[in-house]
Amino acid sequence: MNTGLLYITTALFWGLTWLAMKFQLGQVAPEWSVVYRFLLAAALFFIYAWWRKLNLRYSLQAHGLMALQGILMFAFNYILLYFAGFSLTSGLVALLFSTVVLFNVLFGTLILRNPLQPRVLLGALLGLGGLALIFAPEVQGVNFGGAQLGGILLTLGGAASVSLGQMTAVRNQRHQIPVVQLNAYSMLYGALFCALVALLRGVPPTLESDPRYVLSLLYLAVFGSVFAFWMYLTLLQRLGPDRAGYVTVLVPLVALVVSIFYEGLELGALQLGGVGLVLLGNALAQRK
Repeated sequence: MNTGLLYITTALFWGLTWLAMKFQLGQVAPEWSVVYRFLLAAALFFIYAWWRKLNLRYSLQAHGLMALQGILMFAFNYILLYFAGFSLTSGLVALLFSTVVLFNVLFGTLILRNPLQPRVLLGALLGLGGLALIFAPEVQGVNFGGAQLGGILLTLGGAASVSLGQMTAVRNQRHQIPVVQLNAYSMLYGALFCALVALLRGVPPTLESDPRYVLSLLYLAVFGSVFAFWMYLTLLQRLGPDRAGYVTVLVPLVALVVSIFYEGLELGALQLGGVGLVLLGNALAQRK
């Protein structure tokens, strides 16, 4: 697929997950919804690999690194964001989590030894500034102390976790582990780790039969996980973690557009200016 189309489609699929996750809230604990999502996604990847007769045998060291990637990308960050949501609004969580793009620039330089590209860094800062304008009412009401400070630190920890998971993914790809097998094993390990944490916390597994829950789970597993992460890891190969990471800045923008049509959200001049900054930052970051 064309890189530009991959980029836009990934942002679209992930942007719609914010709406799908609303239908996940109910009798099922969020930890178990994450487990079901990535177990189903991993199963689909394994079925595809079996159908295409792809190699599924890897060394113990490779499994260890795939497990590390899965824990960082598909488990630990979701657990941190879940706890952060108790004290922060969803808009503020979306803004703080978008700092993944800055962590990618930092870790890409320190860990992968990628050259620092000032225009990509500037584009990321413009994008985050645009998101700050979009979510200005929620940002202004933040009390940087107590529970909210803890929520901020947890969200930033989740963003750092995802970024380190992406660095591990790049390392795994450089060692010739293809995207399909990489996603299959890392999602499986991430789901198992998340299930272990839930059991240790005394949260029993439950399942919801409500059609809205089932359909949202299918969307999150198929489009929000299988296709989106398949495309995103491909973007990591083509663009590198710094430029590919800007997708996380566009995701809240897509969620905002969905909210306009689905919830009747109205944008003011400040929010429209923020949208312009996000798009300008994206153009600058992706400019060759």
